[in-house]
Amino acid sequence: MAQNREGGNPFAESGELDNPFQDPAVIQHRPSPQYATLDVYNPFETREPAPAYEPSAPASVPAPAPSAPSLQSSRKLSPTEPKNYGSYSTQASAAAATAELLKKQEELNRKAEELDRRERELQHVALGGTATRQNNWPPLPSFCPVQPCFFQDISMEIPQEFQKTVSTMYYLWMCSTAALLLNFLACLASFCVDTNSGSGFGLSLLWVLLFTPCSFVCWYRPMYKAFRSDSSFNFFVFFFIFFAQNVLFVLQAIGIPGWGFSGWISALSALKINTAVTVLMLLVALLFTGIAVLGIVMLKRIHSLYRRTGASFQKAQQEFAAGVFSNPAVRTAAANAAAGAAENAFRGP
Repeated sequence: MAQNREGGNPFAESGELDNPFQDPAVIQHRPSPQYATLDVYNPFETREPAPAYEPSAPASVPAPAPSAPSLQSSRKLSPTEPKNYGSYSTQASAAAATAELLKKQEELNRKAEELDRRERELQHVALGGTATRQNNWPPLPSFCPVQPCFFQDISMEIPQEFQKTVSTMYYLWMCSTAALLLNFLACLASFCVDTNSGSGFGLSLLWVLLFTPCSFVCWYRPMYKAFRSDSSFNFFVFFFIFFAQNVLFVLQAIGIPGWGFSGWISALSALKINTAVTVLMLLVALLFTGIAVLGIVMLKRIHSLYRRTGASFQKAQQEFAAGVFSNPAVRTAAANAAAGAAENAFRGP
């Protein structure tokens, strides 16, 4: 026992065969110092440090491609290659500035045309006023004994912003005249089929002879002169007469029998008489309807333009008074009346 305590090995006295730790079966399962396990780890044992990490030889890396600016600086752009003028916002602002310049250029061109027109008018006035201008409407041949009565040039006398409106009204007057002529032919055909419709045929001839010149003089010319000289008086005359003309357009489209208008009622009434006459009258009724609709639309449009021109009833009164007193015939009659009144006053009772 004393030896066992001194040596610390209870199997020292016995041979190696009696030592269970020297058994080959146990030795082959003893952990090797190559494995870092907790059983064989000794913190007081100094070991060689692990070799430093040496990365493998890097593969050949291709040289970085030159940037876009260097490429552009190293070579010249071809004529067909688009250029980079900047960011999208810069291009958008440049496009907006270009559009603004184009708009201003168009406005300047329009003002130049207006000044050119005014200059031509002043030249005409300097040459002697409207008397020096030869009348060109209606366009009659030179051998005709009746000569043109008016001078009309929409492109020269009407401001550019109103030329389309005046041209539309001129075409409206031409369409109304053509509709009256077709109405006369339809009433003539109806009279040839039914002799009882003689009153309608006679009135249709009267409407052609009456409304064709009167419509031109009474509402088209006032409208033309109103836009030409911005005349409030002519605007009022046009509105009053053209409103009555629109009422007449509606009556023409309705076509009351016996009134000389081949409107819808007259056309449907002729359905039992002759089919060809009915078709012709229906075409005239359709034309009358289109003219009535266009007349109402143009009346509203011209009224809106009139309100933007700054015209007023007081201005129309002033223009009327100035026109009356500037008329030589009116001034002569007024002078004669004043002279007669003064003479009677001096004579006494």
